[in-house]
Amino acid sequence: MPGDAQWLEREELATWMSLAALLFKLPGVLDYQLQRDSGLTHFEYLVLAGLSESPGRSRRMSDLAGFANGSLSRLSHVVKRLEQRGFVERRPAEDDGRITVATITDSGYEFLVAAAPGHVATVREYVVDVLSPEQLAQLKDIADTILAKVDPGKDC
Repeated sequence: MPGDAQWLEREELATWMSLAALLFKLPGVLDYQLQRDSGLTHFEYLVLAGLSESPGRSRRMSDLAGFANGSLSRLSHVVKRLEQRGFVERRPAEDDGRITVATITDSGYEFLVAAAPGHVATVREYVVDVLSPEQLAQLKDIADTILAKVDPGKDC
């Protein structure tokens, strides 16, 4: 019942509104920089980064979707676009042909390495460098706590 809601107190509401604005605006800033400088979306960047950091620069599609915080369907569309650009290849898993494995190509890796400095600079400008070391540690703790509630199976 709507009348039974435990409404937010003034300070809770102010905190929520600040977080909601951040959740809306920060992804746009990150996406804009990547699009402008390298023609990648933030999600495409995360996919390439996830592959580059994996053993053999390969990962099962289902694991990659979890890493990039996207659905398998969304990941499939993005990987198809990255394949068309020559950045990723897909193949059946050696141990189970029903599972698809994505691998970043040498061209994709070189492209990611070229895109990374601009992305890191943007993350520093808008997040890391505006916070004290204590605030950064608090932000990690807060984000991990919320992520554990939102996505209980995800390692933080």
